[in-house]
Amino acid sequence: MRIRALWVLLAAAISGLLFAPVFGLRPLLLPIAVVLAACYVAVELCLRVKVLQPWRPLITVVLGLLALSVAMFGSVDVTALASGMTDSWQLTLQSTWPVRPDAELMLFVPLLVLLAAVIGIELLRWPAVALLPSIAVLVLSQAFVALSGITAVLAALGFAVVAAGLYMPVRPGLVLIPTVVLGLAGAAVVALIDTGEPYSVRQSDSAQVPLPRTVSPLTEVAARLSKPDTPVFSYTTSGPVDRWRLVVLNQFNGVTWEPEDNYRRLGSQIGPSTGAPVREYSAKIQAPDGLWLPSQPMPASVTGAAPLIDQTTGALLVRERKGALEYDLSWWEPQADDNLQNAALSSAETPGEVGEVPPGIADLARRATAGERPSFRTALVLEQYLSRNYNVATGAELPTGSGWPQLREFLLESKRGTSEQFAASYVALARIAGIPARLAVGYRAPQTPIGTEAVVHNRDVLAWPEVAVAGIGWVPLDPVGGAAGAGPAPSRLAEITAKARAELPPPNQLPEQPLPPQERDDDSGGKLDIWFIALVVLAALVTLFVLAVLAIPIVKAVRTMRRKRQTGTNGVVAAWWEARDLMRAYGTRVTPGMTARDLARITADAPIVDSLTGLATQMDVAMWSGMGANDSAVAEAWASVRRIRKTLAGRPWAARFRAVFAIR
Repeated sequence: MRIRALWVLLAAAISGLLFAPVFGLRPLLLPIAVVLAACYVAVELCLRVKVLQPWRPLITVVLGLLALSVAMFGSVDVTALASGMTDSWQLTLQSTWPVRPDAELMLFVPLLVLLAAVIGIELLRWPAVALLPSIAVLVLSQAFVALSGITAVLAALGFAVVAAGLYMPVRPGLVLIPTVVLGLAGAAVVALIDTGEPYSVRQSDSAQVPLPRTVSPLTEVAARLSKPDTPVFSYTTSGPVDRWRLVVLNQFNGVTWEPEDNYRRLGSQIGPSTGAPVREYSAKIQAPDGLWLPSQPMPASVTGAAPLIDQTTGALLVRERKGALEYDLSWWEPQADDNLQNAALSSAETPGEVGEVPPGIADLARRATAGERPSFRTALVLEQYLSRNYNVATGAELPTGSGWPQLREFLLESKRGTSEQFAASYVALARIAGIPARLAVGYRAPQTPIGTEAVVHNRDVLAWPEVAVAGIGWVPLDPVGGAAGAGPAPSRLAEITAKARAELPPPNQLPEQPLPPQERDDDSGGKLDIWFIALVVLAALVTLFVLAVLAIPIVKAVRTMRRKRQTGTNGVVAAWWEARDLMRAYGTRVTPGMTARDLARITADAPIVDSLTGLATQMDVAMWSGMGANDSAVAEAWASVRRIRKTLAGRPWAARFRAVFAIR
């Protein structure tokens, strides 16, 4: 019992540790180890005190919950445990992964391990189903994050070893069966993962974080510019900063600009979202009241606050906050090459909606882009057009609004506006021209040396457009002018953008752009069809499974045929060997040196007792009378074997199945 219980606990541990891509491996080790230790203590206690065995499930659950509560909360906290059963999994789905290793988020994993261990231990009377609870937890872990590659192979091998260890003391002949079945299931799962988008519970409604209703910072641009000297926030940074973003607005219906509903709770760490080389910087920020926190395009982590994050824009949002907030922000900065002017636009992003376009705007978009194809150079041409033909509004009366009525007046009549009208007009015209663009709102970085405290004021408020570039991500532009040169030192992306802007020829001297490279749709070389690979793997595993199933009965049938070919005394002895092996396969304990009469004494079935007794008589005559055995005696001995086989065939199908595959 102890050994088999340990195998069940190990299976539950492996299933729980497969949540490592969500929480990280280290945070899971202690709670899972504590739960399993409590389970083993309960098993040992019930083995030593027999009167407690009927209460073993309850004792195991209570000890596991107590140990888990003390390990994760420092005391017995029933409320926290109840919350973990109902809320922790949902909070995890709403977070970026890996999540912060907070007890209220990861509590559901050791609870699942405890449940799998308790049920698995109680099912040890039927070893064939004792691993099912752990397999259920394993399947759930794959619904969160599906493993692939070498990690999936190692996990499958570990679980197969556990299955083999659990079955070995019971039926050595059945060791191959669970291992091969697990291999088949693993191959099917890997094929599903590699050939399409795997299902994830993050697609459910529980993964949606409800956002608070808040005022868009875009509508506050003019109001802030009217009070330019009011401080907003301060920071100290370790790297170059050109601007700080608050929010990115990429949904435009012709009236209002709104952010997408893609916010999640910020986890412990986020990797860079682009394939380009990156560098990591950090800053300590003192932010005032407000829901939006100053951020950068690719945040890596935040300490001192637990904000929501839109990973596609880098925007940070705190749902409920009063008073100033100090937090540490680290972020990634892409290190792109110098040839940005000829870069292609990202094919993964669509231009976006613009609502109902007023008359005359589409013609203006064609003139502003010089009729060129969508490219990053075209985006720079549009930026140049706005900066040269439109004026930045100053004074007491500043334009407000960024819907089509206000943008039409700005573009076709007044040609005077704040960064709100410049940025919104740029994004709308770019989308009409087929350029994927979005609108960001934040602040310029003041001219303060790196490492010293910088104070951002209302006069630094800024709205700017961003364009999606292949291999880099979203590149900020500056149709107003002045933002690119802000900050103590330009970032790498700002440097190469300024270089591409400076090298842009006049509109009347723009060379014709080359056609973008066509993606080859060639399936004949290089990359094998994943369905074909999966089919080969499945066929190989099915073949192994069939061989494993058929090998044992085939070997037994060949052995029986060879025994039946024996004659004389050897034929009678061969019949006894066959009867002995039949009884052993059906679970009868046969020891070395046991005779047919000894075997008959420990057998309960009367027909088998009679057959063994008759076989013992044939053995005595053949071996000790000196007369040997003729063909009639051999036939009678094998007739006894047939009667034994017929009687055993009346036993339950499970016993017959085990007998067929018993190895001896």
